[in-house]
Amino acid sequence: MLAVAILNFKEMNIQSQKINLAKMILETDNPSILESVKNIFVKAKQQDFWEAMSADQKQEIEKGISEIVSEDTVEYESVIKKHRK
Repeated sequence: MLAVAILNFKEMNIQSQKINLAKMILETDNPSILESVKNIFVKAKQQDFWEAMSADQKQEIEKGISEIVSEDTVEYESVIKKHRK
């Protein structure tokens, strides 16, 4: 029950912060403040692709890079030849 109360408080706190921010935005006539707020949202939406990947995906990429660095690779043509037969 306490956990639910804490979650509700956090949710209310977030909602009140959003309301307060919206009020400040609506009350300002300063274009540089509005541009700064807009830029924050634009940057947040341009999330780095690495951060959007799962841990498994990141691990596979890191493994592939490691294989390239250690020259543990296979020529593209030899892979294709094997599968065309």
